[in-house]
Amino acid sequence: MKRDDRTPDLSARLLADKSAIAWLQKHTGGSPTDVDHVQSLWSGYGEIVRVHLASASVPSVIVKWVEPPQNMKHPRGWTGRASHERKLRSYRVEQCFYSDWIPDFETSHRTAKCHHAEATQHGWRFLLEDLDNSGFARRCMSLNHSQIDDCLRWLASFHAHFLNRKPTGLWKTGTYWHLATRQDELKALKDPQLRAAAPKLDNALNNCRYRTLVHGDAKVANFCFGTNDVAAVDFQYVGGGCGIKDVAYFLSSCLTDGECEAQAPQHLDTYFAFLRSHLGDDVDKDAVVNEWRGLYPAAWADFHRFLAGWAPSHWKIHRYTRQMSERALAEL
Repeated sequence: MKRDDRTPDLSARLLADKSAIAWLQKHTGGSPTDVDHVQSLWSGYGEIVRVHLASASVPSVIVKWVEPPQNMKHPRGWTGRASHERKLRSYRVEQCFYSDWIPDFETSHRTAKCHHAEATQHGWRFLLEDLDNSGFARRCMSLNHSQIDDCLRWLASFHAHFLNRKPTGLWKTGTYWHLATRQDELKALKDPQLRAAAPKLDNALNNCRYRTLVHGDAKVANFCFGTNDVAAVDFQYVGGGCGIKDVAYFLSSCLTDGECEAQAPQHLDTYFAFLRSHLGDDVDKDAVVNEWRGLYPAAWADFHRFLAGWAPSHWKIHRYTRQMSERALAEL
């Protein structure tokens, strides 16, 4: 298929594309019978679909099909070269993570199994386990305390498992908002104190003694819930860093301003209790906990720095966000 012949409707194309059908048959042992659209990728960079199969060991699989558009669009207008290159690298990182790091996973930080991941002529294709079939069919817009605990347990297990691991093939610094890749947003930032402090915040978080892998986009939408467990998806921005960055970002995605003020201390205690339980006996648990807990305001301020340049009217820039930033700047 020529590039000019592409259409944005990958769901319809997949069943008509002989090479795609052969790819599915090769890696699943079955034949596709139907395709459902799940969601479009950010800025129109592709589509996630559910492919129903016949004569396979599983009834369906998920295909994440990445084909960057020729005419880039962004809901907030960020369509420059830096944005495009960051997205392309994110998919290379995700391919590496699924190909080289997933086999090292444990059930305590469950994610979709990867049947195959590959670069294509125009992008990438990921063939993934359909988590709905595996008991993780629930998606949530808001979370209760038990669900928040499940996500914090997942993050603690993930961070403990990869503690002190070098992020080979991944982002040297994880998270989609880290400073090195957000210079345009920094230039747009109107707050002079936050802008001046940006390198110091970045340095404090990136040069902590205890580094691990961070998920990099651990928001509510990237967790799939089962009856008593949770799985995570979307590993485009996984890389090295301080685990508390994931925690602060996760809490920002599921708590309102007032809920942050009332509940964040309890949730931090819960996360660190889980972290202690997952860290090995050869690790100085007090040192890890004390360092990461101390960096919590900096992690929040670092995300605030990105938001204030990227979308200054964003709902997450509320009183608690400003309080954490003020605290972090005072501690620098």
